[in-house]
Amino acid sequence: MIKCHNIFKSFDGRTVLDDISVEFETGKTNLIIGRSGSGKTVLLKTLVGLHTPDSGSIHFDDVCYTELSFEERKRIRKDIGMIFQGGALIDSSTVYENVRLPLDLFTNQSAAEKDERVRFCLERVELSHAGHLYPSELSGGMIKRAAIARAIVLNPKYLFCDEPNSGLDPQTSIVIDNLIHDITVEYNITTIINTHDMNSVMEIGEKIVYIHQGKKWWEGNKDEILHADNKELNDFVFASAMAKRAKMSL
Repeated sequence: MIKCHNIFKSFDGRTVLDDISVEFETGKTNLIIGRSGSGKTVLLKTLVGLHTPDSGSIHFDDVCYTELSFEERKRIRKDIGMIFQGGALIDSSTVYENVRLPLDLFTNQSAAEKDERVRFCLERVELSHAGHLYPSELSGGMIKRAAIARAIVLNPKYLFCDEPNSGLDPQTSIVIDNLIHDITVEYNITTIINTHDMNSVMEIGEKIVYIHQGKKWWEGNKDEILHADNKELNDFVFASAMAKRAKMSL
């Protein structure tokens, strides 16, 4: 579980996160949604530790992350997996080497132990056949699956996903959504996903937080979002659905 309480964050005097308090639940897919510039990406980066809040607190289970020293935070970061928008694979390394990298950096495991773990994770995302390939040889969906394998190789307690379906076709997006959801449930991970994809919201939105102009404007689940009495949220959902329809008609 991750909790943030009264989070404020500003850049150059402009408030980007304005008194946000929210709880992200373990074993569920928690989605952060909102328009471009709403603050949702800054919130995700603040939660993962890439930004430091101006005030407020962030708790990872019973640990107050914002009160930890740099060295103490490193121990928490070993429990964090991250899936970046573009996959962020190392182009000069094979899929196998990309997935093994966190084990090389953060563990003292033997070569045999690393090999076993990498092979397990590649099998889990159905890339057992692709370990020898380089990122340039992969499809967009395969890149995202390789990124997921790398993100889970250390058995993380917390998984952060930044626009995991960006650039993918609708069918592949569903595959990635279901994979992230299944892994979240299977390993009881606290998963937080930053997305603008309404298909993801309706497929796996077990906890949804809508950010509007830096504030937490609404929270609920996929069954509640279509019936919410919230004008800004309804406008966002409608605009997202229309944009999706227009894109598919091209």
